Amino acid sequence: MGKNTAPGEPVIVKKYANRRLYNTSTSSYITLEDLAGMVRDNVEFQVLDAKSGDDITHSILTQIIMDEEASGEQMLPVSFLRQLISMYGNSMQSLMPSYLEASMENFRQNQSKIREAFEKGISNTPLAKIHETNMAMMRAAADVLMPGAAKAAEKPAASESQSNEIDALRAQMAAMQKKLDELGK
Repeated sequence: MGKNTAPGEPVIVKKYANRRLYNTSTSSYITLEDLAGMVRDNVEFQVLDAKSGDDITHSILTQIIMDEEASGEQMLPVSFLRQLISMYGNSMQSLMPSYLEASMENFRQNQSKIREAFEKGISNTPLAKIHETNMAMMRAAADVLMPGAAKAAEKPAASESQSNEIDALRAQMAAMQKKLDELGK
């Protein structure tokens, strides 16, 4: 951590009107690249507007992603970006942050297995299983938010293990929806 940061506390970074970022923990100016490195090193930080004190961490992280996409190898396919944009204002918008967070956590937990599968060139990879799980979560979310949509799609019957997995995911999604409803009250 830094010399001025208590254990367990995020590093405070202040953004000034001149667009400079100041790490209060190290008492030094830093760049967006430094913040990206802190993310990769799992250093928790919070970016505050120096004048207003507003938390602008979200917009700074979004800016880092935009810079990475513009200057390096693009990770986010255009189709994904289009789908993500289309979710704004959609009835499922409130579900997307939790879904994306869970999907990314699932990916990170299985990262070594995925890397190993790609290196071995196995066709029945953990990535395929993760994709199936993610698709089941999306179907469960759609069933919760848009009852009857699954019947209209007329998809082929799932195996018993897939049905059990989908039922478990539906229960998780219902619990998440209940929490979201409680937060909205």
